[in-house]
This record gives sequence, structure tokens and C-alpha cells, in this order.
Amino acid sequence: MNKQFVIIGCGRFGSSVARKLHELGSEVMAVDSSEETIQNIADSVTHAVQADATDENALKAIGIRNFDVAVITIGANIQASIMVTLMVKELGIKHIVAKAQNEMHAKVLYKIGADRVVFPEREMGVRVAKNLVSNKILDYIELSEEYTIAEVTPLKAWIGKSLIELNVRAQYGINVIAIKSNESININVGPEESISEHDILVVIGHNDDIRKVESGTR
Repeated sequence: MNKQFVIIGCGRFGSSVARKLHELGSEVMAVDSSEETIQNIADSVTHAVQADATDENALKAIGIRNFDVAVITIGANIQASIMVTLMVKELGIKHIVAKAQNEMHAKVLYKIGADRVVFPEREMGVRVAKNLVSNKILDYIELSEEYTIAEVTPLKAWIGKSLIELNVRAQYGINVIAIKSNESININVGPEESISEHDILVVIGHNDDIRKVESGTR
């Protein structure tokens, strides 16, 4: 079952997150105080609502409790960003992603309940959206329209087996270029390397093959 997302604040960054999440098949509600902004994004998401997100009653009225993930991308108003993050947390959203303007803003957001803080000047909205949708992919760097480097958690069938046993290149069409274990990273990965449950694999491959790894299919 796909996750349901509510995007609060639909400027350039928020809109790119919302559109990509919807493109990837998720149910997305876009919320913004600007009628013009909502009209511009309405055709690119599941629902688009004009509302003042700093009003707790407005958040309740749009049924925010029904969403799995809230992405708070309010613009330059740091106070509003903090208020909305706090209210969304108190209303029971399980996973909260919030946009920060600076490191101090980020610290406050984490302290009041944000699970992840993003900096729009560092992270593209499309990349954030892809990370949010995937349960297996931890990070994602698009090399081109066809090829990607991704950090993935190992499939259950991989645990305890070596790369030569798994033959991931033939079976999954990907190459393992590094393995992260605890605080260390091995960039000289040999075919006899065994995969443990808590490893993170850095792989490169075609986007279609990366998606197959994400879904656990060959």
C-alpha cells in the first residue's frame, strides 16, 4: 500500500516534492495559503487545498491525521515552520520531514519532533521525493535519466551470502561499489564479501533495475 503524503507549503521546493511523489504513484495532498499556488499545482497532485496551516483547526479540518507523512516546506517564515511542525506532531503524524533555512532552525525542528530536516539548497525536491517513497532506498543520486547510484538495505535473501553467490550483476543488473558497515565503508568490495543484516550497499545500475531491487523482484 502506498504512503499518503501531505505537503504543507508549495513554493518551488514543496511543489517539486509534491509533483514527484504523485508521479511515483503516491496519494498527495498539497496545502498552501495562496489560492494562486494551489491552482497551479491542483492538476499535479491528488488533492490541493487552500488553508492556513498555522491554524490548528484548519489542519484538523483537512483530515491531516489520515496521512502517513507530512512534508513541511514553508518558506522564509521560520516561526510558522516551527509552529506547523509542532502542531503536526501533536496531531499524530508518524513521520515528519521539514525544510530548514539554517543549522539552528534545523536543530529546533529536530527537537520538536521532525524525523528528517532538509535544506533545499542542498537537496533537490525530486531526490527527496524518491527517498520518501522507497522503503529500501536510503539515498539516491541520479547520474542521468537512465542510471542511478543508490544506497540500499539488503534484501532478506541476500543476508549471509557473498556477492559471488548472489551474482547481483547477473540477477539484478546492478553493481555493488561499496558496503557501509556501522561507521566504516568498504570501497574495495571483493566477490567473497558477505552481506550482513545491517549493511548498507552502495549500488549503481539502470533505474529499472534499481526499482526491482527496491521491490524485491528480479
